[in-house]
Amino acid sequence: MSFIIKNASYVYTVDDQDCVLENATIVIRDGVIESINPANVPADITEIYDGKDRLIMPGLINTHSHLAMALLRGWAESVNLDGFLERVWAAEGAIMDKPTSALGTELGAAEAIQGGTTTVLDMYLNPDATHAAAVKVGLRHVTGPIFFDFPGLDGMEWSQRIAFGEAWPTVLKNIGGPEIPIYFMPHSTYTDSPEHLHEVAQLAKKVNARINLHVSETMNENQAVNEKYQKSPTQVCEDTGILDVPVVFGHGVHLSEDDIAIVHSHGTSIGHCPGSNLKLGSGVADYLHYISRGVTVGLGTDGCSSSNDLDMWSVMRIAAHMVALKHSPADVQPAQIVRAATIDGARAIGIDHLVGSITVGKRADLIAIDLTALHLTPIHNLAALLVFAAGRSDVIDAWVDGDKVLESRKVTHIDEPDLRKRVLERVRALADLKVGTN
Repeated sequence: MSFIIKNASYVYTVDDQDCVLENATIVIRDGVIESINPANVPADITEIYDGKDRLIMPGLINTHSHLAMALLRGWAESVNLDGFLERVWAAEGAIMDKPTSALGTELGAAEAIQGGTTTVLDMYLNPDATHAAAVKVGLRHVTGPIFFDFPGLDGMEWSQRIAFGEAWPTVLKNIGGPEIPIYFMPHSTYTDSPEHLHEVAQLAKKVNARINLHVSETMNENQAVNEKYQKSPTQVCEDTGILDVPVVFGHGVHLSEDDIAIVHSHGTSIGHCPGSNLKLGSGVADYLHYISRGVTVGLGTDGCSSSNDLDMWSVMRIAAHMVALKHSPADVQPAQIVRAATIDGARAIGIDHLVGSITVGKRADLIAIDLTALHLTPIHNLAALLVFAAGRSDVIDAWVDGDKVLESRKVTHIDEPDLRKRVLERVRALADLKVGTN
């Protein structure tokens, strides 16, 4: 986990100054960025990475996803969110036991890493199994216990969910892997009662956990919650104490001005998923307005059942295009979009002290972009190149904590053909359900 990147054609730091360095050198020792362009390169570190024709930048950070849904890619097409949930929950009920949740997460984590994503905030069933699978692949995987009012697909009663939440810090410690914060994941204000949300909030305070949940993804959700409680989902979160700890709202598409004020006052962040929201017809979150009000916004893919991939490069592009559509092309700042996919995503999750920029003292979560491709030639504006031209196939190498998890576009910790074989064998169980789902 100690190596030197020498003579990188470009290093995009995404630090406070958004520095772009040319012909740069980075020293990584024990997984930590020790120095950038030092006067003297340490003689005791002998592993050298040749940065010629490479762009080195922070790994991308996905602030809202459901990795195991990679097994259900293309399962729910031409539907809105309600139709999506109906079809996907049926398929999950048929196959998503612990081993299958782990298998799907292994597949999703490998796809994410191949696309240059080094951190994912992941909400899914059986988080102990999914976390172990993601750590196996090498991903910085941020997850936590799921909370529903009802037993759900995992069959857990509420008391069991609370007990699992209490045990979660120990579970994380035993699994190991890259450093992450503790998270709890109540699904939403329409699947968790105010009483149960209050209980989750109290438990989060007790164990110093953060919270991630779906909020205001659709207008139908807002209407249903308002009819039931005479409050918006954001107001329910505030009144139940959920916002008393750091929180990430998944989606946050339809937030009123009052909601935005509440979000800002509590330091709540948003995982913006423009691709999924467009595909399901859920609407378009006003990213530019949110950040103008001081709200931290990261980018996310959502799960492969609704977005069909885990490609953060397409998410960046769509996010930028939606700013142009809702405001104007003059309001699109490519460097800000890159920040949303890196340091702002890290800040949203609560790991910006660890990753998100190439800064001395931070962990070496880095990716290398192959600049020899014709579609990346020439370079006039580096941020614009990343947002509007680069893609996941341009990522050639990646490191998490200085560990090389992708080399020459191949994940290093698993056997890709074997993973594909295991996936294809498992999804045969869906054959009887497949008729009429697409």
